[in-house]
Amino acid sequence: MSLQNQKAPAFILPDQNNKNHSLVDYHGQWVLVYFYPKDDTPGCTIEACSFRDAWKNFKDADIQVLGISADSSASHQKFAEKFKLNFPLLADVDKKVVNDYGVWVEKSMYGKKYMGIQRDSFLINPDGVIVKHYIKVKPEEHSAEILRDIKNYKK
Repeated sequence: MSLQNQKAPAFILPDQNNKNHSLVDYHGQWVLVYFYPKDDTPGCTIEACSFRDAWKNFKDADIQVLGISADSSASHQKFAEKFKLNFPLLADVDKKVVNDYGVWVEKSMYGKKYMGIQRDSFLINPDGVIVKHYIKVKPEEHSAEILRDIKNYKK
């Protein structure tokens, strides 16, 4: 299921400091909502740190980055502090938002099936429309990919 070219599903979620963030709060600016499986795991750490390291570039491009996983705000706080993350990590503990965005999927590891979050991102324009759905992103390359793509959308 792709949500590309559709209005982004609304949400209100707490961040690592228990401050609520609503997608409506960011109306009028570009937003990257990225979903990741779990705090402080190898791929998720690489992805989060690449956003942290490219923060100035995202700010210059007027893109707000919001990370979302099903971990708690307390878990997010430890993760953010450990790696000095400089953007909100939102806690979707009831998994409503991951379901709304279609990233809560059946996965498989070593032949065992389980439900988990697929590493997808959504680039949302200032009108709240998803202009690009990134599916199963590569953590090492994703932040650079977005910064390349935004140039085409802002023409």
